[in-house]
Amino acid sequence: MSSNNSNQDNFIRFALEAKVLSFGEFKTKAGRLSPYFFNAGEFNDGARLSALGRYYAKALQESGVQFDMLYGPAYKGITLAAATAIALADNGINVPYAYNRKEAKDHGEGGMLVGAPVQGRVVIIDDVISAGTSVRESVDLIRGAGAEPAAVLIALDRMERSGNAIEIGDKSAVQAVEQEFGLPVITIANLAGLMSFLTSSSDAELTNYLPAVKAYREKYGI
Repeated sequence: MSSNNSNQDNFIRFALEAKVLSFGEFKTKAGRLSPYFFNAGEFNDGARLSALGRYYAKALQESGVQFDMLYGPAYKGITLAAATAIALADNGINVPYAYNRKEAKDHGEGGMLVGAPVQGRVVIIDDVISAGTSVRESVDLIRGAGAEPAAVLIALDRMERSGNAIEIGDKSAVQAVEQEFGLPVITIANLAGLMSFLTSSSDAELTNYLPAVKAYREKYGI
């Protein structure tokens, strides 16, 4: 088993224990009925956030991507970038980070960007990519500041075709971002990893969800 797989399995186990990853029937933004739901807002205490930062940092370091700083799009990306920066610093890699405001501030320091000056090769950190909109805004802000986006780092790649319950595109949101911006998308876990985790699980309650996840993947997966 590669270190990447063990990082992914450990992360999936951690997400299940933290109730960040849950199974059942959930309506996605695209109007699809998904058998699983990932809600990064549930990483809502110090211990969970600290562990999450370590998973992000490990995935980023194992990717081999060269970077100078981290950037977190408001709102979820702010805490994710901060937690990752702390975890990297604990590993002896001290990098600056920045984030954006949703609304420009006209007093004090002003502007849309907060934190370290945005420069060099920048990793954008978020929870998932559902549509490329947030990435597009981040890429524009980073390039506007004279820096270069280096990669997008997310927790989970749902590995499903874009579109809605009726129309199904031919690419996933992650693939679309990789193609449109020429940026690698680094993920801690993906749907294939989740399925193999369920397959090898000794927890009967978890393996019960496998047929629904399989059927969903067959319908919408890439």
